[in-house]
Amino acid sequence: MSSRIVTLPNILTVIRMVLIPVFVSLLFYQRFGWALITFLVAGVTDGLDGLLARRFDQKSQLGTILDPIADKLLLVASFIVLSLPSIIPFPHPRHLPIPFWVTAAVISRDVFIVVGATVINMVTGFRGFRPSLLGKVNTVVQISAIIAVLVAARFPPLRGYLPTVYTTVFAFALISGAHYVYWASRLLGEDRGNRETSL
Repeated sequence: MSSRIVTLPNILTVIRMVLIPVFVSLLFYQRFGWALITFLVAGVTDGLDGLLARRFDQKSQLGTILDPIADKLLLVASFIVLSLPSIIPFPHPRHLPIPFWVTAAVISRDVFIVVGATVINMVTGFRGFRPSLLGKVNTVVQISAIIAVLVAARFPPLRGYLPTVYTTVFAFALISGAHYVYWASRLLGEDRGNRETSL
């Protein structure tokens, strides 16, 4: 793991963070087509930074911190803004904006994980948290949901699929949040076992 700061993957991550206020501004001015393009570009940078980090051995300590932060900032900002009634043209199309209960589930899950990881680190000193497969799937579901909502906002006749999208996001937020408890317990158990073996 490199301590370098200026690497191509890190630059892409910073670009993704810079795109967040651009994306939010486009939503504020109801430029849903451009907002969708901006979100897709941000998604491409997310895929590229990990690919380049592995391909050119440019994994860094800074990258491991910034990358998930950039992802969460983009997704949380997306759900919050797209939940605001003022963002969607009046009269509001059916199933828009995003229901508050969906956004609340998404944010609550992330807050729960961050607080849980912080408390565990303070109590045990454990930092070896790794994303689970279900956690990665949850992220993909949320990204897909934002794309689906933006498409529906740009083309209102297509909004009929949104209730299924909202239910899926809510379900994965709950399930992946509960799974995090199991996953964290498993990682802690492995760490404890490794420490006992090394003694």
